[in-house]
Amino acid sequence: MKIRIRGNSIRYRLTKSEVETFCNTGRLEETTDFGNTIFTYALEAKEGIDTLAAQFRDQTITLFLETGMSKIWFESNQIGFSRSVRGLNGSELKLLIEKDFVCMDEREEDQSDNYPNPKMR
Repeated sequence: MKIRIRGNSIRYRLTKSEVETFCNTGRLEETTDFGNTIFTYALEAKEGIDTLAAQFRDQTITLFLETGMSKIWFESNQIGFSRSVRGLNGSELKLLIEKDFVCMDEREEDQSDNYPNPKMR
């Protein structure tokens, strides 16, 4: 799972096996060890929410996807989910979770578990 944070937006991109794992278990997480602290980002299925929600607690960003959607995402053609959330201070946080496609340009990273890019067909 990859994370991209830019300003007030957070995007997670998941490979095929990560989407499958998430849909089967209801949770997926990655960690980055800075030596003196560990940063974690996670995706978790949750009941009773509208599509997406977010939380930052104990050096962990957790994006929550509604449980019903999380169970069918792997089998569906739906690429991802997005939502803008208003904070208590009036700020807007943009959330996006999507399937990771093979890049159109050459990359050194292993993309064998990525989804086929629909623009390359």
